[in-house]
Amino acid sequence: MSPGGRRPGRRPEGGRAPTQPARGRRQPDRGKAEPPRRSASHPASPPGGAAPTGEPASPRPGRSGRSAGSGDAPSRPARGRGPEPAPDPGARGRVGEDAPGLVRLNKVLRSAGLGSRRAVEELVLAGRVSVDGRTVVDLGRRVDPERDRVEVDGSRVVVDHRRRYWLLNKPAGVVTTSADPEGRPTVVELVPGHPRVFPVGRLDRDTEGLLLLTNDGDLAYRLTHARFGVEKRYLAEVERLPAGALARLRDGVELEDGPARAERARVVAASARRLMVEVVMVEGRNREVRRMLDAVGAPVRRLVRTAVGPIQLRGLAPGEHRALRPEEVRALYRAVGL
Repeated sequence: MSPGGRRPGRRPEGGRAPTQPARGRRQPDRGKAEPPRRSASHPASPPGGAAPTGEPASPRPGRSGRSAGSGDAPSRPARGRGPEPAPDPGARGRVGEDAPGLVRLNKVLRSAGLGSRRAVEELVLAGRVSVDGRTVVDLGRRVDPERDRVEVDGSRVVVDHRRRYWLLNKPAGVVTTSADPEGRPTVVELVPGHPRVFPVGRLDRDTEGLLLLTNDGDLAYRLTHARFGVEKRYLAEVERLPAGALARLRDGVELEDGPARAERARVVAASARRLMVEVVMVEGRNREVRRMLDAVGAPVRRLVRTAVGPIQLRGLAPGEHRALRPEEVRALYRAVGL
C-alpha cells in the first residue's frame, strides 16, 4: 500500500484515471516538431542531412516554403526527368506526329502514283527512295511536300499537292495567253481556273494541238528553253514541197529574226489531195515552223503539234483537256534534267 492509504493502480474516487502512454510507443516531445513522414519511395536522408549519393544537397523547406538554411540553395530537379537531349539535326521528319506540313513518306509516294502501300514500302526498304539527296529506309519518315525533294531511282517525284499539270488539245482560233485585251478566247479558259496555271510555250492562234499548262515554273522554264533540248513535234499539211526543201530545213534557213533549223524533217503522207510533213524542233519562236516552211517554198495549210518531249497528243478532241498522269510528270522531269 502506497502512502495515503491507496492501492496502486486503483482509480481515485471522483476522478478519472490518468492517461497512460501506450506500451511500446514513444511519445514525441511536445516542445519539438515531429519530422515529416516519408513513404517507401522517398527514403529519409542519412544522418547529418547529407543527400543520397548522386543528388546535390538541398535544405529541407519549412512550413513557410522558404529554405531552412542560410542563403538560397539551388532547387532540386524534378524527379524522373533527366537533362534535355541535344537536338538531332537529322531528326526532322522522323518525329512530330502532328508537326504542321509534314506527311508520311509512304503516303506522299502513294499519292504520286508510285503504287500501293506495300509497293511503296518495298521501294523504301530497298533503298531506292531519297529525300534531299539522302537515301531513306525508315518507313516512319515524314517529309514536307512543299520543300523536300523526293526521288525514286534518281528521278524526281512531284509530291507537292499544289502543282497542276494539264494537257490541252488546243483548237484553232484560241490564243495562247492568260488574258486577251481584245476579248478573244484563251487557252486558260479551257482548263480549271483554280489553282491558276499558265501555258508552257506558245502556239499561234491558227496552230492546233498539244499544249501543256502548269504552275510549276521550274519545269515550264526548262521545257521552253532550247538549251535543254526538249523536242517538239509538228505535223504540217503543206500545199507543195519543192525538191530539197526537207534538206534545207535540216541544214537551217535564215529568218528575219535569225537562223532557224529543224532537228528532223520528213514526209509522212503524200497523195493527190494531201501532203503531210513532220518537223521536229527544240526551240519555239513565234510562228517559227510556219515561217521555215514558207522559206523553203512549202506554204502551210494546217499545223498541229503532236508531242512535247515524251508527252504525245492522243485521245483528246480539240478543246478537251486532261491531267497528266504521275508517270508522265516524272518523264517530263527526266527529260529536262530535274
